[in-house]
Amino acid sequence: MIRPSVPDAPAWTLYAPMRPELSALRRGLGEPDPFGRLTLCRTGIGPRRARSVAAHRPAGTAPVAVAGIGGGLAAGLATGDVVVADVVRADPLAPDAPPGEVRMPDADLLAAALRRRGLRVHVGPAVSTDRMVDGAARDRLAGSGALVADLESAWLLAGCAGRPTACVRVVADTAAGSLYRPATLRRVRAALRVLPVVADALTEWAAAAGSVQQLLLASPRSFCAGVERAIAVVEEALRRHGPPVYVRKQIVHNARVVADLRAQGAVFVDELDEVPDGALTVFSAHGVAPAVREEAADRRLPVIDATCPLVTKVHAEARRFAGRGDTVLLIGHPGHEETDGTLGEAPDRIRLVPDPAAAETVQVDDPERVSYLVQTTLAVDEAADILDTLRLRFPALVGPGSDDICYATTNRQRAITAVAARADLVLVIGSTNSSNSRRLVEVAERAGARAHLIDGVSDIDLRWLSGARTVGITAGASAPPGLVDEVVAALTALGAKEVSEHTAAVEDVVFTLPKEVRQP
Repeated sequence: MIRPSVPDAPAWTLYAPMRPELSALRRGLGEPDPFGRLTLCRTGIGPRRARSVAAHRPAGTAPVAVAGIGGGLAAGLATGDVVVADVVRADPLAPDAPPGEVRMPDADLLAAALRRRGLRVHVGPAVSTDRMVDGAARDRLAGSGALVADLESAWLLAGCAGRPTACVRVVADTAAGSLYRPATLRRVRAALRVLPVVADALTEWAAAAGSVQQLLLASPRSFCAGVERAIAVVEEALRRHGPPVYVRKQIVHNARVVADLRAQGAVFVDELDEVPDGALTVFSAHGVAPAVREEAADRRLPVIDATCPLVTKVHAEARRFAGRGDTVLLIGHPGHEETDGTLGEAPDRIRLVPDPAAAETVQVDDPERVSYLVQTTLAVDEAADILDTLRLRFPALVGPGSDDICYATTNRQRAITAVAARADLVLVIGSTNSSNSRRLVEVAERAGARAHLIDGVSDIDLRWLSGARTVGITAGASAPPGLVDEVVAALTALGAKEVSEHTAAVEDVVFTLPKEVRQP
């Protein structure tokens, strides 16, 4: 259970229509609130009582939540399922329906807290009516896209602009059968048993709501030129040739990007033996080893290469250094697709050096003929530590004419270093298999901030936000900018009042598309 409010937690109000709902919620709140931060209010049933309660609500920006049972509208909802509303609106046919709707961009945050407690949770619209609905009326509301119906929420939340708001309904009766049947009472009791858990999560939500005051965005963030190019390659291939277009590995390391392209007709495979004969194939932004190119040529697969030009540069340097007889020390992480591709350029001449310990022990054929390369997505200081050790061991060590670490990687790390120094918490948006995103977390932590990697809003743990007044936000080079917008919207809905940017660099790099998909 979440313990009672602490002295500096924000005040908040929790509305419940019926006495049994109020009692169930109170059980989930633990001991009585010793600091008077929570107002737990029974509103009574229906719009008239809800309007009366809302009219007497004190002005201000304190969080407001509504919780209780509701009627399931969508197929697939079961008794005991929880609906967290991302929008609440009134049935337009209801008398005195409040205009407009109340949106809650932070709904996924609360839904995630409920899922962590073992509940089956859905996020979507809730609709408030002036009477219990069944039959054709229920079908009409379901047709509007609403997941759940109740009799109070739209009226209770009207006029809450500027406040953190939440609406949670536990499904009692479902769309599968008639509302008026003997089993309804049993279903209500089952739904009431879920409400104490809902109250526990709402306490967590209330502690976070109003805590965050400032959002500090690191710039640059999100897509780099190489990622934009790779995505454009797949999209243009689909436009020109139609689906399916096969892509070896993930085109970039981001779950949202992959899902979006898959929906358009891209098929992602691990190896070329999964590609049908004659099918158009795209190589990912991370590059491939020569053996993969040879396999594609042997099978006469039509190929479009979306390798980032900066990775292509590293491959060319690997061939040049190995070709003149050097032992090539590749600073990078084992198992990453970029390092696998670079190692494949000269497997007998290239040694992988993943950390300072490996730099202390790596063996070379001739200490006078040693060169190094760096994975493009490494942390700058991480690579520098390894390189310092290698230079001490091999004074003749030579490197490329310019840094291998990608300009975008460097810029994003510099930006988040500055942001982390001012933030209580840093959120890095990116998938777990994104090397550059994971490095941003490490850089933020080294700068002194608590930092977490998230794929999106639903990965944010509300407990991270409690007590965090300034939250820094960035996104890895493979994370879409829309994900940043969603996180900002969610935290603003929780009460953040100020959004500002720290700009470390201005990027204007653009890479030309491969000739196969280039516009004439």
